Amino acid sequence: MGPSWGSCGGYRRAGNGARQPGEVGVAVNRAGGRRGVANAAEHSTADGHAGVIGGSRLGAARLLLWALAGALAVRQAAAVLRVPPGEWLDGFHLPGAGGSVYDVGQFAGTPFAGLVLKPFTGLAAPSLELAWTCVTLLFVAGIGLVAARGLPDPVPRRTALLAAPVLTALMMVSLPVREAASPGRTAVVPVLLLLLAVFRVPGDRPAGFLVGLAAALQPALLLFAPLLWLTGRRPAARAAAVTFAAATALSWAALPRDSWTYWVRHLAGTGLGGAPDGLANQSVHGALLRLGLTGPAEILLCAALAGAVVWFGLRRAVRYARDGQLLLAVAVTGCAAVVVSPTGWRHQLLWVLLAVAGKVGRRAADRRVWPVAVVLAMTLPSAVLLPNMAALAPVRDNVLLLIAVAAACAVPFLPRSSPYWRDPVPTDYGRPAAARWSRVPLLPFWRRVLSRPNLLLELLLIRVGYSLYSHIRAAAPTSRSLAEGNGSQILGIERVLGIDIEHAVNRAVVDTPWLEAFFNFYYTSFHFVVPLTILAVLYWRRPGDYRWARASLGLATVLALAGFWLYPLAPPRLMPGLGFVDTVHGPQDLANPSYGAMTAISNQYAAMPSLHFGWSLWCGIVIVVLAPKGWQKLLGALHPLITVCAIVATANHWVLDAVGGAVVVTAGFGLVHVLSGPRGLHVSLPAQQHGDGGAPSATPAPGPAAAPEPAAAEPVAGPRP
Repeated sequence: MGPSWGSCGGYRRAGNGARQPGEVGVAVNRAGGRRGVANAAEHSTADGHAGVIGGSRLGAARLLLWALAGALAVRQAAAVLRVPPGEWLDGFHLPGAGGSVYDVGQFAGTPFAGLVLKPFTGLAAPSLELAWTCVTLLFVAGIGLVAARGLPDPVPRRTALLAAPVLTALMMVSLPVREAASPGRTAVVPVLLLLLAVFRVPGDRPAGFLVGLAAALQPALLLFAPLLWLTGRRPAARAAAVTFAAATALSWAALPRDSWTYWVRHLAGTGLGGAPDGLANQSVHGALLRLGLTGPAEILLCAALAGAVVWFGLRRAVRYARDGQLLLAVAVTGCAAVVVSPTGWRHQLLWVLLAVAGKVGRRAADRRVWPVAVVLAMTLPSAVLLPNMAALAPVRDNVLLLIAVAAACAVPFLPRSSPYWRDPVPTDYGRPAAARWSRVPLLPFWRRVLSRPNLLLELLLIRVGYSLYSHIRAAAPTSRSLAEGNGSQILGIERVLGIDIEHAVNRAVVDTPWLEAFFNFYYTSFHFVVPLTILAVLYWRRPGDYRWARASLGLATVLALAGFWLYPLAPPRLMPGLGFVDTVHGPQDLANPSYGAMTAISNQYAAMPSLHFGWSLWCGIVIVVLAPKGWQKLLGALHPLITVCAIVATANHWVLDAVGGAVVVTAGFGLVHVLSGPRGLHVSLPAQQHGDGGAPSATPAPGPAAAPEPAAAEPVAGPRP
């Protein structure tokens, strides 16, 4: 007999998620009981005072997070309610009041869902729109509350109090919830029903009834019935199967034509609600169709892949359920169900967010990789995560599918019996440094980390950061008159200073073909290659300096964005009547406001400060400071000098743009120095303590043999006898 789902968590919790007083004390060694009571009495006053302060801070943080979740919910409701009522109803999802539910629009639900929703179509459009949106968002908040109560024990008090508002806020901005608020989409309801069945409803038959209802709304969720069976809840599994069969039979009796359309003609809804090969279908079947596979070969391959996902997913879910990680078991099963469904819509993939309950990685620094990857994939468009390259299209078009498959079959979640479950290998920090200025305290997140950061997390953050930078830069003001006016102002200042050399340099380069070719190549080739190469070398060889260099580059780029917004500037090549030649992009038709194809790619007036020169100056400074050999320092110093010649010779920047780039880079290095101390302290530990391929390490990372064992007083959930 498998474990009861209601008791796999290990500890019984109080209403706020904390353990009941005295529960752990029962397991404490009796021999030291009196001594422990005496020590507790001595420190009770101080601990109580600290507990009150900590509790008040946690309460304030919880209120702020719930306020944020409420604000995001209001924002989502406003986005939905801005749609005109007529367009909202005719959009494509709700069934008509009469006739078949699949005759008009793009209703993709089951016949049972159509049978449940059909009476609501008689309501007035504004009332229905408001009610549908509010109920959907309330269900999302309910999912956050129930899921937070399902975290595996032992749960720290901070996590127990803050998990619900954090999860609710993340769901409010996630792609599934943003799409689920559309009319006729019921994907949020099955998730709530299943969580209630697992965590809140006592008894097997009522829980099985809720699971069956969820499967009647989304047939792939019938996969939870085998999970119930394999974990020892066979009455619940039978109740789920009976409920699903009864609901399906009822829909056949009430809507025979629609049931035939859904189950037979469209094979469990395939092709209803949108094209099967559309990007919205994040299932194995949809991915294979997008890759160009059709016919019997596609069907056989899809069946084989779906069978493998079900096999591995169910085995892992059963293992996590028996380990006391019920929320993770539910999330894994839900991910597998959507993946193997013929049509797994994006708004049905809320299960992936619940999979952040699992812990991945032995090091404390690695614990953030999986949650960050999930949050980024579930909240940002795939174009932000991956560049627009043809070779990456199969991955970019299936990001949600791939992360769901990873959650179901591949991600190595730690069991609660692992010595690293509660005590991961700690992160190594450098010696504490005093604040540079007494009024600027050193913030905790600026602590000097000595160990090498997680590579996947770094790549994700760099890619997302650059994508956000590109979007913000493209959204900066693009007024032609303002930009040209600022260009005339810059030229006037340069004439006063006697540095208006752009036109002479540009004409000299145009008259020298080999020099023009060299500067064009340098301008287009080294802007990204050199900074990325430096970051890669520092990451591998000098992790402490990598963090220093990366932070300074990021701060300089953020400061540059402020310049793009505050001072749109036309570069020399886009100034009419001055006779500049754009050697890189070719002649520009200044009579055409769009200036050809280049303006469509990026904001051509984001020129002050010049990050082309700023990034090259950053490269030069880093190489000169860190390179061990003289010829390397010389090359580093030459790079910004050649770059400033290139940006002026190609008519892409004014000389003062380079000055602006130097200012933001200097400010970036200065801010890092003020907030985290001198760079030298990052690697100030003795050389004999360095490890991990050249990475400084304050303390050696403990191996599995030296890892602490779970305390005897804290039982690990497992199969009951």
